[in-house]
Amino acid sequence: MPRPPSIRRTTPTTSTQPARHGLARVLSKLGTCSRSQAEQWVRDGRVSVDGRVVRDPYHPTLISLHQLAVDGQPVKRTESVYVVFNKPRGIVVSAADEHGRATVYTALAEAGLPWLGPVGRLDKASEGLLLLSNDTTWAAGITDPATHLDKTYHVQVAGLPDAVVLAAMLAGIEDAGDWLKAQRATLLRAGEKNAWLEVVLDEGRNRHIRRLLAALGFDVLRLIRVAIGPLPLGRLGKGQWRRLDEDEVRSLTMPRP
Repeated sequence: MPRPPSIRRTTPTTSTQPARHGLARVLSKLGTCSRSQAEQWVRDGRVSVDGRVVRDPYHPTLISLHQLAVDGQPVKRTESVYVVFNKPRGIVVSAADEHGRATVYTALAEAGLPWLGPVGRLDKASEGLLLLSNDTTWAAGITDPATHLDKTYHVQVAGLPDAVVLAAMLAGIEDAGDWLKAQRATLLRAGEKNAWLEVVLDEGRNRHIRRLLAALGFDVLRLIRVAIGPLPLGRLGKGQWRRLDEDEVRSLTMPRP
């Protein structure tokens, strides 16, 4: 009887090749510019890979293998910079504004900083603590809703919220398909016609606090972010900025209990 053919067993192997990302994403990760800016630069023909102009923002790219240049100038990884800025009311958190309004970048124009992206946002009418960095991985860890990093706000409202209103803020409401609630809400002080609340969110929707309070019958007069996680705004003056130290940078991405 003929012998059956031998079966050769092979062990699956895993690729040791480093992952490649789209060209625009690589430029952003290197701290050169924002992802949207990088995409526009690529489409405008300003970016070359190994001396050849590439117009596809998703062109597979590996920084350790490819030589990148913008407008003929080699691109290198920039120093990671982490900044806290006390945003004044009335300026826009955007690189450019179609209505010509002042932006965060206008305020920081003379600071001599490299390109920095906002870590989360504050709307035009809101004030206080805003983080900026060119470390996109660090920024993503802070803004990811899964981290449940507390953001603390001091909010002035027209009217005098009572315990029932505060309880309703904790219970939450549905608005335009979003479930809006506060992690904590406490009365700081009250006058005859308005009051200040401390409101803590562990994840945020667009205009979260304003929409929540509006649904409960209260207009927001001022909204100031005073802390992100363990980092307080402190005595940083309005319109001023400072670099975070290593411990502060690390504390914002530490695992939460």
